[in-house]
Amino acid sequence: MKSIVLGYPRIGEKRALKSVTENFWKKKITENHFSDVSKDLRKKHWKIQKAIGIDLISSNDFSLYDQILDMCITLGCIPERFQGLKGLEQYFAMARGLQNEEVDVTAMEMTKWFDTNYHYIVPEFIKEQRFALNPEKITTEFKEALKLGIKTKPVIIGPVTFLLLGKEKQEGFNRLELLDKILPVYEDLIIEINTLGAEYLQIDEPILAGDLTAAEQAAVSKSYHRLRKHTSGLKIIVANYFDCYGSNLDLALKLPVEVLHLDLVRCPCQLEDVLNHESFNNELILSLGVVNGRNIWKNDFEDSLKSIQKVINKIGKNRVWVGSSCSLLHCPNDLDLETNNSAIAPEIKQWLAFSKQKLYEIATLKTLVLQPKDPKAQQRFEANKKANQNRRESAIIHNPAVKKRVENLTDADSRRASGFNIRQPKQREKLALSLFPTTTIGSFPQTKEVRATRSRFKKGVISQSEYDRFIAKETIATIRFQEDIGLDVLVHGEFERNDMVEYFGEQLAGFAFTQFGWVQSYGTRCVKPPLIFGDVSRPKAMTVKWSSFAQSKTKKPVKGMLTGPVTILQWSFVRNDQPRSTTCNQIALAIRDEVNDLEKAGLSVIQIDEPAIREGLPLRQKDKKAYLNWAIKAFRISASGVRDETQIHTHMCYSEFNDIIKSIADMDADVITIETSRSEMELLKAFVDFKYPNEIGPGVYDIHSERVPTQQEIEKLLDKASDLLPVRNIWVNPDCGLKTRDWPETKSALENLVQTAKKMREKQSIVL
Repeated sequence: MKSIVLGYPRIGEKRALKSVTENFWKKKITENHFSDVSKDLRKKHWKIQKAIGIDLISSNDFSLYDQILDMCITLGCIPERFQGLKGLEQYFAMARGLQNEEVDVTAMEMTKWFDTNYHYIVPEFIKEQRFALNPEKITTEFKEALKLGIKTKPVIIGPVTFLLLGKEKQEGFNRLELLDKILPVYEDLIIEINTLGAEYLQIDEPILAGDLTAAEQAAVSKSYHRLRKHTSGLKIIVANYFDCYGSNLDLALKLPVEVLHLDLVRCPCQLEDVLNHESFNNELILSLGVVNGRNIWKNDFEDSLKSIQKVINKIGKNRVWVGSSCSLLHCPNDLDLETNNSAIAPEIKQWLAFSKQKLYEIATLKTLVLQPKDPKAQQRFEANKKANQNRRESAIIHNPAVKKRVENLTDADSRRASGFNIRQPKQREKLALSLFPTTTIGSFPQTKEVRATRSRFKKGVISQSEYDRFIAKETIATIRFQEDIGLDVLVHGEFERNDMVEYFGEQLAGFAFTQFGWVQSYGTRCVKPPLIFGDVSRPKAMTVKWSSFAQSKTKKPVKGMLTGPVTILQWSFVRNDQPRSTTCNQIALAIRDEVNDLEKAGLSVIQIDEPAIREGLPLRQKDKKAYLNWAIKAFRISASGVRDETQIHTHMCYSEFNDIIKSIADMDADVITIETSRSEMELLKAFVDFKYPNEIGPGVYDIHSERVPTQQEIEKLLDKASDLLPVRNIWVNPDCGLKTRDWPETKSALENLVQTAKKMREKQSIVL
């Protein structure tokens, strides 16, 4: 038996990688310094895993930005516009775009990694696509670990997953047609890895967790039978995660590989299917992913040992490995860092396990199987049993009033009083907006001064009144700026907020928080998800104070800004002792109360952000309807208590909408704003084909890039949108919130946005 981890968090204990990367971007440190810090992080992570007792440690799971972007570099899949750039300048330009006196290139698209809150860079393919091997990163990191006495298993993205996660940038071909071009590069890569002396190679094929066509299944089979010819002693681990193999199980069991990884957290029922399948052979090793790589609750040793023993009884210890369900990329680094944080009560803390603690869980499970009388393992087993029992019986988890309110929900609670066709003219009369109304998504730049002042307030260095004066000053300045440039619907800027989920969780009952529980969302963007440990309710109003303050400073409408129930759910670590739908309805009722209070305070426009609706969609078709039913209903519960005249906005970003467009329409938001700038309005096609009835704000400013879009670029995008949508329904806005941008680029971009909207109005009046 071996212990295995599919991947380890790359950002470091206190976001060390974020800090050094952003300093490199700002030219505060040299490339050599950047490289040295990155190398030290890798070494530290390998040493931690070895010291705890992990047998199969990964290399190439570390990334300066994203693993799919790394694979683009490894395979030479670099779009033409970046070909003149080299090294890290090229790498980061692909991720973020680049704009200077010599170069002006847009970033590659970014979208969600399956049903997680991690974002990956989308590979771009053309019919004449060429691939060329660049194995330097993989070989360098393997050798670094080898110098420490650690023979790692390199991790790569499988060929079919890589192709299917990409996008054709030309019409008239299917990216799967590139398989015969990409496989020779994979073959050469395997030869390189073999030459290094690696014993195992982990090939991630999470696409096997989805519904594959016959052609896609054939491509998987073809790939591994070709790669098998070049392994020459190198043992292949195929890793699927985030769901069962499902209809791909027969295919997976017939692949010519040594090890098959099973995610038994997301799909425990597949174990019986695998063991009893006619294609299950008597040599295949099963890697059992029993320790949750996506949540922070302690493993239940008793339950995991039952699953492990079941497999051992069938095939023996030598063909059983124990490990994480997926990469630990999605978990915080180390619970031991939470030493001085009173936000986590000791009772709750004993229920938790972060990435480092999960390593101990994996190693302990292995020891409990091989050496059941080991004193340390037995001690950990008893502590684990006690902690889980305490959680089940804890009085702080349950609130009868909240449970009763959810039970009493009716269909009427999820319906607006009137349909959109009746609401729209009432809202137009109340708001008196022109064609192409302009707005932003919510947040404005969180400067160092803003973050520092908030930190000083939390530490008690400044008083509540001093902090309030500062927030008021920032809010008024932002309102004046928006008025000066001519935005139509304003926002207060959200200077009092940290993260769009954490801020609300801090004010809701049933949530707990960490001090250093950071996880990577994309690149250097890290989030600190709240922990939903109990029943959720809203003790008091959360946003009314600053939203109503902002509205009192202007005659223009100000949007109340809220995060929706599904997004709060998806972007938190959620309790696993009741259905997610139940927790989501609890959150929806809390947000509904806030929406109603905002309306009472005089806010006539309220935005309920739901960027995670698409993200939460199950990977298999058979499971999607049930999820969409409760997710859409939860949004409607949150939004349906207001008058017809109150305009409800929602926002979604970095999502494909084709397969859920009807559900998006069923949300019945008056206005939806979406990300479309990187795709050059391509994502609008779903709304056009469906004849989406409500108003839409297709984003025209990519806020995830430091580029300032020109008026010509924005006009081109709006012309495309005008050709596709009824002009009366089009809003003009950025792709997302402006929190991570600097003020100079924000001002320039928004000025260009407003001026272009005015030009579009003039063009439309000429047409009319």
